[in-house]
Amino acid sequence: MDQRVRDAGLRPTRQRVALASMLFAKGDRHLSAEELHEEALLAGVPVSLATVYNTLHQFTEAGLLRILAVEGSRTYFDTNTSDHHHFFVEGENRVFDIAPGPVRVESLPEPPEGMEIANVDIVIRLRPKRD
Repeated sequence: MDQRVRDAGLRPTRQRVALASMLFAKGDRHLSAEELHEEALLAGVPVSLATVYNTLHQFTEAGLLRILAVEGSRTYFDTNTSDHHHFFVEGENRVFDIAPGPVRVESLPEPPEGMEIANVDIVIRLRPKRD
């Protein structure tokens, strides 16, 4: 993990490497800063919530993560940086990827002059069926 952090142009501090290990060792994940902070503390990694936020934003700027805003102030960090869309389960605060293929985005507006579309995020909200 040390090399992955270094390759992203970041200094591989002990905390960055520990957080990167937790983020990337388990495949594609969607985590909030609070969830990663709790996971770090349970793993015995002494890190503040502010450091977790700072590290997640540094990883995002370095292209290691993608930000996904779902619930108002709730932000998730996605380890899968490819273009893809998400389901969000209301009440459970659970995010997961939509399988590639079934979603098409058509007829996007022209961006303002001097701007380009970086990506399009679609979040489909789910809830249990009501009888």
